[in-house]
Amino acid sequence: MPQRHKARQYALQMLFQWEIGRQEPRRIEDGFWRIARAEKTTRAFANDLFEGVVKNAPELDTLVSAHTDNWRLERLALIDRAILRLGVHELRSGKTPRKVVVNEAVELAKTFSSEEAAGFVNGVLDSVLHALPEKRKQESGS
Repeated sequence: MPQRHKARQYALQMLFQWEIGRQEPRRIEDGFWRIARAEKTTRAFANDLFEGVVKNAPELDTLVSAHTDNWRLERLALIDRAILRLGVHELRSGKTPRKVVVNEAVELAKTFSSEEAAGFVNGVLDSVLHALPEKRKQESGS
């Protein structure tokens, strides 16, 4: 399994833990890495994603809410909300090509949630992507 994909899985697992308990992010990371094993670069990427989502959660939630017609954020399954936050965070960063971000989020939904959730995640992220400023779209490979 590619290391960046594995890092996204790890980040998602930490986000889920954070969503449930709202513990300090550092405490979640420390506990998570005592159990999980990964290369240094994989850990660094996972931590970067996790910390970025936690730091920007209110902004990410606003963006997700604006693109989930007829769904309140609180009604989404915790795992689906975490996947959407992670995907929107990566789309906004512009560091990863947009198609990769959307595909990775869809794969996370298939693995950790459901096929139905995967379609929902795809639709929401596509909508967010089209609303991003043009500069971010170009940077992320559109």
